[in-house]
Amino acid sequence: MTDRGLPQRRITGFFLDEHGDWVARLECGHTRHVRHRPPWQVRPWTQTEAGRASRLGRRLGCARCAQERSREAGVS
Repeated sequence: MTDRGLPQRRITGFFLDEHGDWVARLECGHTRHVRHRPPWQVRPWTQTEAGRASRLGRRLGCARCAQERSREAGVS
């Protein structure tokens, strides 16, 4: 997923989903997967607590906020 054009939201925490994939919790209350599955998704920082901690406060694009914005604007 590209972040181009998505509202940027700060990462506030992480948790593992039911499949063992890391998910970022965003300041807006939404979530976003941050998988590490080389060669397609390369995020080695997700594999350690220190790596994840280093990303707290950084911004990720939020697709759900973009969808809500489009709905409010009457765009499908």
